Amino acid sequence: MLARIQAGEQKEVAVVVKADVQGSAEAIVQAMEKIGNDEVRVRVLHSGVGAITESDVSLAAATGAPIIGFHVRPNAKAREMIERQKVRMKYFDVIYHLTEEVAKEMAGIWGPERIEHVVGRAEVKEVFNAGKRDKAAGLLVLEGGIKKGLFARLTRADVIVSKTVIASLRRFKDDVPEVRTGLECGVVLQDTNDIKPGDMLELFDIEMRDRTIG
Repeated sequence: MLARIQAGEQKEVAVVVKADVQGSAEAIVQAMEKIGNDEVRVRVLHSGVGAITESDVSLAAATGAPIIGFHVRPNAKAREMIERQKVRMKYFDVIYHLTEEVAKEMAGIWGPERIEHVVGRAEVKEVFNAGKRDKAAGLLVLEGGIKKGLFARLTRADVIVSKTVIASLRRFKDDVPEVRTGLECGVVLQDTNDIKPGDMLELFDIEMRDRTIG
């Protein structure tokens, strides 16, 4: 196999993998090893557990490999490096979706690419009841802004707790369309009550973009 790669007869798709727990990391590596044929294979350059770090980004930048995050996100310094060095990131929460995406890329099946644009980050300062069943989060907006209807990830120590949507947005007692950096607000997260002070909320929208080669 190595001789075929060196001769240019077999191509490699290199990836860096980070997951929330060791069992997931091992399952992803095993699944990756099963993808491929005589013409193309996946090479996992590194796999690990926990938040995506600066060393993961450095390895990806040096090799041109994308980073695959499974239920994890980059820490603050790694986020800055990713943006500065234009490292490709892919986030998944189902192993089958991960392997399916990698297999499509390997086979050259270029469907629309799902592009996430992070538009805001906020810290949960307090949690309180909102009605009989829901909980609301009192937030301080740290970056960008928050709007009702935006997609959101709730993270705890850089591990994703839930993927949700901003169901309601209030400043003091008034419903508002948007809250910007430096201001406090209250939100109810759709289908999510596992919220704790200190959690981080990452807000994003999604663009479906046709892929191009070259």
